Amino acid sequence: MTDQVPGPASESTFRLIYRSHNLIPAERRKAELGVLFGVARANNKQQHITGALLLADDSFVQVLEGEETAVRALFDHISEDPRHDSVSLLESGDFESRVFSRWAMAKVAEDGEPDIPLIAHTDGISPAAGRRTTSEQDRLLDVMRAAARGDSHIR
Repeated sequence: MTDQVPGPASESTFRLIYRSHNLIPAERRKAELGVLFGVARANNKQQHITGALLLADDSFVQVLEGEETAVRALFDHISEDPRHDSVSLLESGDFESRVFSRWAMAKVAEDGEPDIPLIAHTDGISPAAGRRTTSEQDRLLDVMRAAARGDSHIR
């Protein structure tokens, strides 16, 4: 989503990127992802965590940004989620600022398709009005797409 997620002022932001294998059966994905996006978006806003999630075939690639303790706790929770397996930490560290400061959660499209901020409904997810991405967001979104294709080189 593109809602501003205010957080405590700090000199740097902790960022974590992971990839995993989606285990949600195809016939239940739309509804289950709607629930996932709704809950995650609300929880992320409460914890001042921002980021983006790429759904590509049977892969998830997600960027999480925020205070290190909160991001690591969320990653630990995500690692135990039965909706996916083979969770791989691709990158983590401190960065000068958030890249997705306005995104509590958004669906990142595969190559050649538009990125879609999403609204969660009880029966699934649907697109919301979007804003243009910045060059830094585009760079990180390309990293996510490469990770979904199995390219293990992040930088």
